[in-house]
Amino acid sequence: MTQDEKHPLRGLLIAQFCGAFNDNAWKLMVALLAIRQATAQMAPGPELETAAQTQTALTFIIFTLPLVLLSLVGGTLADRLSKRTVIIAIKIVEVFLMSAGTAALWLNPDGGILPLIVLCGMGVHSALFSPSKYGVLPELIPHERLAAGNGLLEMWTFAAILLGTAAGGFLLQAAGDQLWLAPLALAALSLIGLIAAFAIPQVSPARATGGVGSTIRGAWAAIQSERMLRLAIPGEIFFWTIASLFAQNVLVYAKAVLHLSDALSGLPLTVLSVGIGLGAMLVGRLSQNRVEYGLIPLGATGVFLALALLGALTPPLAGTFLVMGLLGISSAFVFVPLNAILQWKSPPDRRGAVISFSNTCVFTGILLGSLAGGSLANAGLSTSSIFLATACFTIGGTAWALWLLPDAFLRLVLVIFTNTFYRLRIVGQDHVPQTGGALLVPNHMSFVDGFLLMAAVDRPIRFVVDAAYATHPVFKRLMTAMNVIPISSAGGPRVILQALRSAGQALDDGEIVCIFPEGQITRTGTLLPFRRGFERIVKGRTVPVVPVHLDRIWGSIFSFTNGRFVGKWPERVPYPVTVSFGTPQPSSTPAYELRRLVRELGETAWYLRKADQETLHCPVVRAWRRHPFTFALADSSRPHVSALQALIGTIVLARILRPHWEGQQHVGLLLPPSVAGALVNIAASLSGKTSVNLNYTVGRTGLESAIAQASIKTVLTSRQFIEKAKLEIPQGTTILWLEDLAKTISGGNKFVAMILALFAPIRLLERVCGQIRKTGMDDLATIIFSSGSTGEPKGVMLSHFSINSNVEGASQVIHISNADRALGILPFFHSFGYMLLWFYLRHNTGVVFHPSPLDVGAIGELCSRYRISLLVATPTFLQLYQRRCTPEQFSTLRVIITGAEKLPMRLMQSFQERFGVTPVEGYGVTECAPVIAANCPDFRASGFFQVASRRGTVGQPLPGVSVRIVDPDSYAILPPGTPGMLLVKGPNLMNGYLGRKDLTDKAMKDGWYITGDIATLDEDGFLSITDRLSRFSKIGGEMVPHGRVEEALQQAAGGDMQVFAVTGIPDEKKGEQLAVLHTLDEAQIPGIVAKLAENGLPNLFIPSRANFIKVETLPVLGTGKMDLRGLKRIAMERLGGSAER
Repeated sequence: MTQDEKHPLRGLLIAQFCGAFNDNAWKLMVALLAIRQATAQMAPGPELETAAQTQTALTFIIFTLPLVLLSLVGGTLADRLSKRTVIIAIKIVEVFLMSAGTAALWLNPDGGILPLIVLCGMGVHSALFSPSKYGVLPELIPHERLAAGNGLLEMWTFAAILLGTAAGGFLLQAAGDQLWLAPLALAALSLIGLIAAFAIPQVSPARATGGVGSTIRGAWAAIQSERMLRLAIPGEIFFWTIASLFAQNVLVYAKAVLHLSDALSGLPLTVLSVGIGLGAMLVGRLSQNRVEYGLIPLGATGVFLALALLGALTPPLAGTFLVMGLLGISSAFVFVPLNAILQWKSPPDRRGAVISFSNTCVFTGILLGSLAGGSLANAGLSTSSIFLATACFTIGGTAWALWLLPDAFLRLVLVIFTNTFYRLRIVGQDHVPQTGGALLVPNHMSFVDGFLLMAAVDRPIRFVVDAAYATHPVFKRLMTAMNVIPISSAGGPRVILQALRSAGQALDDGEIVCIFPEGQITRTGTLLPFRRGFERIVKGRTVPVVPVHLDRIWGSIFSFTNGRFVGKWPERVPYPVTVSFGTPQPSSTPAYELRRLVRELGETAWYLRKADQETLHCPVVRAWRRHPFTFALADSSRPHVSALQALIGTIVLARILRPHWEGQQHVGLLLPPSVAGALVNIAASLSGKTSVNLNYTVGRTGLESAIAQASIKTVLTSRQFIEKAKLEIPQGTTILWLEDLAKTISGGNKFVAMILALFAPIRLLERVCGQIRKTGMDDLATIIFSSGSTGEPKGVMLSHFSINSNVEGASQVIHISNADRALGILPFFHSFGYMLLWFYLRHNTGVVFHPSPLDVGAIGELCSRYRISLLVATPTFLQLYQRRCTPEQFSTLRVIITGAEKLPMRLMQSFQERFGVTPVEGYGVTECAPVIAANCPDFRASGFFQVASRRGTVGQPLPGVSVRIVDPDSYAILPPGTPGMLLVKGPNLMNGYLGRKDLTDKAMKDGWYITGDIATLDEDGFLSITDRLSRFSKIGGEMVPHGRVEEALQQAAGGDMQVFAVTGIPDEKKGEQLAVLHTLDEAQIPGIVAKLAENGLPNLFIPSRANFIKVETLPVLGTGKMDLRGLKRIAMERLGGSAER
C-alpha cells in the first residue's frame, strides 16, 4: 500500500490549505489597500465606518461575483473530467495569479485596478476548484468517514483562513515600502499547493458527456428527487448570506470600533477561524461516522446568540475574541453537516453538478450579503446595529427551517441526549444501506431504544409502533414527526395486516423500517422470543434485514430494572450504550436465525465494556460503604456481620497477610464456605493476588498436585476446619493458620482498618493492602481446578473480566437486592460458589454460610432463622432437602437455582408441591466462569406475560454469552431442535488452562469453547443439555446416551432421588456395553428392566441384567457432581472380567 493510499486526503488537504490561505490573504491585502486609500483623509466616526464598509463590500463582491457566474462551469468540469486533473490545472492557474499579484504591487504599490483584477481571478480559481474539491471527497473515503472527512477538510480550510487572514495585514506591514514582497510569499505557497495536488489519488470522470446545460438539468433533477437536497441548498444559501454579512462587518468592526491597526485588523476574523476549526473537529467527533444534521439548529442558535452579544454589548477586544470563538464553533455546526448532506445525497454521476449548482446559489447569497452590508451601512446602521439585524435574520430563518424539517429538531434533541445523559458507541454502521429499503430488527430493552437507533443512523427510520403510543395525546405530535407506522392487535388480524402492508410499502419506497420483533420491552432482562410479523413484512421482497443489538440499556432509568420504569436514579451519567449493526441478511432469513445473530452481536459488544469495568472487589467495597450497617455475612461462629464490619475485617486480613504474601502472585486458600473464607477471598483481590481455593475433597495427593501446578508457596487454612474435616496437611508449602494470625490482630490494627474503610479512596486502600501495581481486568482473579468428573483436574484461569462479565450477565436476568438473603453452601473451590460470592456481595445481599450442604437439619434451621430467599444447590442436595426440610423452614424462599447435573422432572414437581416454589435449572462449566445459561423467574402482570424459563431446559444463555449447536465432525451450525455439540463464546471464557497450552488449544475452536456436551436449542433460544459427548457409548455403531438411559431407569423405578448411574465399559464384539450402578434392592432390578421395554426404550439402550452393580452410595464429587471417573472405575473393577459378552 502506497502512502497516498494510506492517507488519501493528504494531497487534497495541503492543496486546499494553500489555496484558501492565498484567497484570504490576498483578499485582505486588497481590502486594506482600498480602505487605506479611501479613508486616508478621514477622522474616526460614522463617515469612516461607511467608507470602510463600502470598500470592504466592493472587495468581497469582486471576489464573489466569479463564484456566482462560474460555479456551474466548475461543476461540469468536475463531472466530465477527473477531479484530480481539474484540481492540478486550477493549482497551475493559482501560481500564475499570485505571480501576477506580485507584479501588480511591484508596478503600483498603492494598489489600483490590477490587484482587483487578480482578486477577480482568484474568485474564478475558487469557483472552478470548489466542485472538484468537495466532489472528490466521497470518492476518496467511505461514507462512514464522510462527516469526519468534511470536518477535517473544513478544519484545514479554516486554519488556512485563520492564518491567511492574520497574515494579510502582517505581510503588508512587514513588507514596508516593498509591498510586492507580500504576494511573492503567496506565490511560493501556491507552488507548494501545486506539488501537493499531484499526490491526490487517481479518480475516474463521473460522466462522459454533457455541458453546462446538462449540468444544470442533472443537478435540478437530483435536487427535485431528494428532499434533503431541496432543504440543504436553501439552508446553505441562507447561512452563507448571513455569514458574508457578518464576516465583512467584523473587518469594519475591527478597524472602526476596536481601532486595530492593519497588522492586527484580521485578528477577530482569525479567532473566528479558530472557532470554525474547533467546531469542525467537534462535528466530526459528535457525528460518529454519521451525517448528523441535528447539529444544524444547535449551530444556528449559537450564531444568533453570538451576533446578538456583539451587537448589544459591543464588548472590548477580549470579549470580542470570546464571542468570535463561539460564532466560529456555531458556524461549523451549520455548514459542515450541510456540506456532508450535499455529498451524501448527490448521485455519484451528478455530484459535481449538484455541488456547483449549490455553489452558484450559495455565492449568490454571499454576494447579496456583501451588498446588504454596504446597503445597511449607507442606510445609517452602525456595525453593532448590523450585527443585531443579522441576529434577527438568523433566528427567523432557523425557525422557518425547523418548521420545514421538524425531525432536525428531534435529531438536535438526540445529539444533546446522546452526549450528556448517554454516551453512544456505534458498531457496524456501514452495515446499514445508504440507499434503498432495509428492515432493522433490534432487541427491545427500554422506552428510548427507538431514539437511540435514530441517533445511530443518519437516515430517517420508520418505526412500527403500538397504536396505543402512536395515538396517545402525550406522544401523538412526536410520533407524527417521526412518521411512525401504528400497529394494533385490538382491531383484529385485518388491522395488523394493514400495518404490516404499510411497512412493506415503506420498504418498497426505499425507506428504512424498524420493527422490534419481541413485541414488548423486556421486563426479565432476557431476549424474548421473536414474533413473526417482520417475516410477513419482507415476504416476497428482496430488501436486506439488518440485525441490531442495543447493549447496556438494561440498568438505565428507562429500562425495567428494579421492577419499574423511570422511577430510579441512573447508575452513572453519562450512561454508556453500544448500538451494533450486524451484516445484512436475506429477507428469507428465519426468525430463529436472526435471533441468534442479535444475541451474537450482544456477545461481541460485551467486550467493549471492559474499559469501564472495575476489578471484582471495587463494587463490593462501594456497596458496603453505601450501606455500612446492613447485614452482610453470617456463619455458625459469627451470626451477624454488618457491611462495615466485613469491610474492616477484609482490610485487617489483607494487611496482616501482606508480609506473608509478599512476592507471591498465586495464594492458596483451604477454607470452607464461611465468613472467614469469604473475607480472605476479597482480601486476596484487594491485595492484587490470584486466589487458588483448594479442593479439600480430593485428598492429599490432589491438593499437592494443585499446589505444585499453581506454584503456591503458602496455604491459608484453619486448624478447626482441618480437624473437623479430618484432612491431611499438604506437604511442600508453608501453612498459615487463621487462628495464629488472629492473635496478631490488635485494637490499633482494627482502628486503622476502620479509618481506611470509611475514608480511604479505593486505590489507596489497594496500595496499603499490598496492591502496588494496579490490577487490570485481564489479570487473573482466581485459578479453579476442575472437578475431574471426566478426566484429570486442570487449573482453569479466570480473569477479573471473565468473572465480572458472568456476574453482570447474571445480574441482568436474576434480579436480587439488599432485601434478599442467600444461603452459601457451595464451596469456593467450585466455580459457581466463587462466582456467587461476588454476585451476592456487589448487590449487598446478605449471605449465610454453612460448610456442608449435606447437613440437612442445619440447612433448614438457617433458612428459617435468616429468612433465606435465595438458594443455589445441586439436584442431589435438593433431593435431601425435599425429604427432610419442612415447608415452614423454606417458606421465604423465592428463587432456587440448581445445576451441575440434570434436574429430574419428578423432583422439580415434588419440590414445588411441597414448598410452593419451583426450582429452575441452570447450566455452566468452570471454563465459562461458570454460568452459560439459566432459567429465570417469569414476569407476570396485568396484560403481560414474559417467559424466562422453560421446563426441561437449562434456560437461555446469559446476556453476553453466545452458544451454537454444531455437528461434532464438521462444526456446521445445526437447525433448532437438532442435537449437536455445544459451543460457547463470550467474555466469560477462561484465559486458558494453567501451564497446559496444548489442552487449551484442544478445547477452543476459532474463539469458541468446546464444552463436550450434547445439546439442543429451540427457536426461542432455550437450551437443553442431552448429555456429555463423553457420556455416550458406541454400541454396534450406534450412539447410546447414558443420560437418557438413566432417566428411563429412574422413571421405571418411580423414585425422586437419583438411584442409578450409567457408564460404558469395553466390549470385544460391540465396542462398548452399558454398566449401571444403583442403590436399590437387587430384587427390584428385573421388574425395572422389564418396564424399560414396556415404556418404549430401544433394545440397544436397555442394559443387560447382569451389568447392574449394587453400591451403598453413588460416587459423587465434593461439588455435588457425579464422579464419572469413579463410576467407570467401580464398573471396571466389578465387571471387568465378568461382564456379559
